[in-house]
Amino acid sequence: MSVLAIGLSHRTAPVSLLERVSVSGDALVKLMQDVHREVNVAEVLVVSTCNRVEVYTAVDRFHAAVTAITNLLGTHSGVPVEELTPHLYVHYEDRAVEHLFSVASGLESMVVGEGQILGQIRQALKIAQEQGTVGATLNELAQQALRVGKRAHAETEIDRAGASLVTAGLSFAGDLTGRRALVVGAGAMSGLAVATLARLGVTDIVIANRTYDKAVRLAESVGGRAVELSEVSRELREADLVISCTGAGHHVITPDMLQGPAFLLDLALPHDIDPAVRAVDGVTLVDLETIQESGVGAGEQDAVEAVRRLVAQELDAFLSAERAARVTPTVVALRSKAADVVEAELGRLLMRVPDLEGRTRDEVAQTVRRVVDKLLHEPTVRVKQLATSPAGDHYAEALRELFDLDPTMPEAVRRVDL
Repeated sequence: MSVLAIGLSHRTAPVSLLERVSVSGDALVKLMQDVHREVNVAEVLVVSTCNRVEVYTAVDRFHAAVTAITNLLGTHSGVPVEELTPHLYVHYEDRAVEHLFSVASGLESMVVGEGQILGQIRQALKIAQEQGTVGATLNELAQQALRVGKRAHAETEIDRAGASLVTAGLSFAGDLTGRRALVVGAGAMSGLAVATLARLGVTDIVIANRTYDKAVRLAESVGGRAVELSEVSRELREADLVISCTGAGHHVITPDMLQGPAFLLDLALPHDIDPAVRAVDGVTLVDLETIQESGVGAGEQDAVEAVRRLVAQELDAFLSAERAARVTPTVVALRSKAADVVEAELGRLLMRVPDLEGRTRDEVAQTVRRVVDKLLHEPTVRVKQLATSPAGDHYAEALRELFDLDPTMPEAVRRVDL
């Protein structure tokens, strides 16, 4: 199986298109399940965030899988394939692995270096595991991507290269001293928003959410106040700083709800705040398009280059280990076949010389086994070493041809698993 990644992001598509393609909740699960049902797809993982939608799969046929996944993205989003295709990117095998490592490290984020993507990939993997759509290939790939992302933040200055989307958005708000903030939503992005507001010195914070208990817990973490989502209109009259990220899929703040000057930050996709609020006197709206066009948090080049070098190292190590693993069943099959030959010949010897003494018989058996082990040692070590090269599969194939091996035989598979 080979890894295939198909997606679109803020780098290839306008936010308006991302908004239409974005999936979450039941819609994300449905897309994942439909892709998984395709005959050429063995595994699938969907990463959908505010600035990317990516489908990672383990496939056995490239072109058929690309066509099927593209059509499903069009069907689920309602975007015609001919409109969607120009904005899609397709990465295969080594390039797909490198892309996920780069995404996890924050290199592909709208604000370079933001760390929230790690939690989003972790959540995507959890959903795929719960739905049973990932196996050994994508599970190991995603786990390794998370490890690479953690290394990038721990060992480089990428955290300082760019702010989070929240910090980038609030950079347009000016001085936050004495501001009254309303945060609509209580999910991961809202939690980041609340923590950022508190860190920047905002002490009057109100959280509104559909699930009131979640709003209470988030408010308590910063000494704020929680309200029901139905009270947003009333709270908007008192707030002059609003951050919304509910993921509701429709506008939760509209022009008729605003009555005074306010700074609004919309971090949701699809949008939480109707863009028409810009026509309201005294209202400033910053959304993902604003952040994308401004280049805020573009990052420091030295930190970015350091992470790129780290990703390259991790990619090389991952691919080498993967190639070595591919040859393991062949090596096991070779040793299994040799062991069978040894045991068969020892059996014939005992039939021809039935009165062979026990101690002598054991010495003969051990000698034969040592000879075979020594003969096989160098070839098996060398083929494992050679397997880590880009053309490593050819060496394993030659070994299978020379010794007429079947690495899928039950005994070989069992030993590899053990």
